Amino acid sequence: MNKLLFMGTPDFSAPILSMLHEEGYSIVGVVTQPDRPVGRKRVLTPPPVKAEALRLGLPVIQPEKLKGSAELEEIKALAPDLIVTAAFGQILPKELLDVPRLGCINVHASLLPAYRGGAPIHQAVMDGCTETGVTIMYMVEKLDAGDIISQATSPILSTDDTGSMFEKLSLTGEKLLKETLPSILEGTNASIPQDEALVTFAKNISREQERIDWTRKGTEIHNQVRGLTPWPTAYTTFGGENVKVWKTEMIPTTIDGKPGEIIELTKEHILVKSGDDTAVSITELQPSGKKRMTATVFLNGSGSQWKKGDLFL
Repeated sequence: MNKLLFMGTPDFSAPILSMLHEEGYSIVGVVTQPDRPVGRKRVLTPPPVKAEALRLGLPVIQPEKLKGSAELEEIKALAPDLIVTAAFGQILPKELLDVPRLGCINVHASLLPAYRGGAPIHQAVMDGCTETGVTIMYMVEKLDAGDIISQATSPILSTDDTGSMFEKLSLTGEKLLKETLPSILEGTNASIPQDEALVTFAKNISREQERIDWTRKGTEIHNQVRGLTPWPTAYTTFGGENVKVWKTEMIPTTIDGKPGEIIELTKEHILVKSGDDTAVSITELQPSGKKRMTATVFLNGSGSQWKKGDLFL
């Protein structure tokens, strides 16, 4: 039986590992990122893939960095026939790519060659795309540039955010890999090179991308909020303090105002002028030092001091 090594880290990857186990594949090891501090109390927490691997009784390896590590030698000694990765979070060095006789494949959450990089789901939502998908590809030294083996599409609905798309695409990736893997192991699969003329990138989200620029169009701000929910979350500044913006709606308006100005306050929302003829309705937010809450709860409490004409910066 062919020996598989699985490499992944977040919630996106865990169902894919579970599927491989349920299908009876011989998984010789699971490689994931080290445990990290989580939450305000900084509790050391295992990544979802580690938790799932331990539940399944699979051996786990957690290198801080692969290249030149003792863990890399441990992985190579397992001599897998195929390496399957899904949102692992580190670049695989060439000496590892060369180990498995059937190569290394990656379950990537975009329709390559679009959105190569570490944040393809975030970027697709922020860009206002109505469709994305999953690609299974061979891995090469160049980032997400290997030949495409198979793809499946998934719609991005107006109600979707990055969190819901992670869940959808994880299931899409699980199903696609289940369908594709037998032919890879049998050596009967086809693959095609990526069209370099169509390449776009989705780099890891920067702090600069999280800040709302109210001079932008309302649709762009709304998509930014969707694309950054539930992490790392869009934010704006009010009264010198950061305010996280969790949920918005985009509303056409004829009310005059400066970009970032509160032009209307109701029991349900905070209406803020954007850079075009729209306004952004903030319906869920999180003031500095407080929990996430609806605009209604906020305005009935500490937000009662906010008034029409106030500015977000």
